Amino acid sequence: MEVYRVVITGPESTGKTSLTMMLASYFKTVWVPEYSREYITRLGRKYDYHDVEHIAREQVRREKEYMPGAKDFLFFDTHLIIIKVWFKVLYNRYPAWIDEAISTSRTDFFLLCNTDIPWVPDPVRENGGEMREKLLLMYQNEIISLGIPWKLISGKNKQRIRSAISILEDHFNI
Repeated sequence: MEVYRVVITGPESTGKTSLTMMLASYFKTVWVPEYSREYITRLGRKYDYHDVEHIAREQVRREKEYMPGAKDFLFFDTHLIIIKVWFKVLYNRYPAWIDEAISTSRTDFFLLCNTDIPWVPDPVRENGGEMREKLLLMYQNEIISLGIPWKLISGKNKQRIRSAISILEDHFNI
């Protein structure tokens, strides 16, 4: 049976993790958590370029690790395009291997979370306000450049999950 790989992405504080968890529960499958939050939380210092590259490599490794547990869908609570944009915004450069990893990874669909959920600050979040809107457009442009089907997910709480489920069921003819 084929496993569809669906990435939930978007700026900070747009409900990505909650949506990913709810979709995995609804479709009775597993999801790949975002490693960066876990890593930065326990880092004990300001992250640097090498930390972001470590995060990217670990995210790729985890994607492979979770695949055997997937049934019908594998949901991702982030993608290398977020890390690529993170590099570009902070360092104006990124490791060359990231483009190849993005182009060779198999993603079947992107759900891009809109910024219609209020930004909630926490010790790891850095990009509220206008930057969220800029990042949303940057992620959208990256997704479009890949030529992979995608939809913008809006709405709050149950409306957002219902919308995401409907979009996936329609797209994958379930």
